[in-house]
Amino acid sequence: MKIRFAALWMRRVNADKPAVAEAIHDRLIDFYNQSHRHYHTLEHIRHCLREFDRAATLMDDPGAVEMAIWFHDAIYEPGAKDNEQRSAELFQKCSNASGCTNAILQQHIHDLIMITTHREPPSQRDEQFIVDIDLSSFGLPWDQFESDGRRIRAECADMSDDEYYPGHVRFLQALRERPTFFFTAFFQKRYERTARENIERLIMDLRMRGYY
Repeated sequence: MKIRFAALWMRRVNADKPAVAEAIHDRLIDFYNQSHRHYHTLEHIRHCLREFDRAATLMDDPGAVEMAIWFHDAIYEPGAKDNEQRSAELFQKCSNASGCTNAILQQHIHDLIMITTHREPPSQRDEQFIVDIDLSSFGLPWDQFESDGRRIRAECADMSDDEYYPGHVRFLQALRERPTFFFTAFFQKRYERTARENIERLIMDLRMRGYY
């Protein structure tokens, strides 16, 4: 993965400093390997990159989307409201330190990272793709989807079930109420049906446990 990231960094940010690209990669890996993480780990990034590779030719600026994938969960503190903002700021700092002078590219990647808050619907094609990629695990088989849910829950171990699950149900309901779960035709075809089935099954399970 280091070779892949360094090649991307040199292609899009600064081609003259391979050692800096490798150092930034290593810093990201340290973030994703933090002990309090169970879902927002390097494996999540690997999953996102696999989905990215399947759809990259359909994007307007795949390099920017790929860069945003690498950074979008770099900063992750359970319960914090500014994880994505701090992750976007980390990219800005790293690219500035690397000598990037392309402010338009920096802003585009910043916006792609910020859209993964999932608070607002994406309006641009690349925004739609990164949102779909970030949530593509909703379309995995139930056992994998359920396992991901347990890992996300483990990251909020300081919260009781009564504190955690009502908010989680509200998030699931918001996803269920979308006209489509995924925003791009590519991911609708690939995962839409399974994602909706998983959400309905999970909401039913939480209802039976008294959280809905």
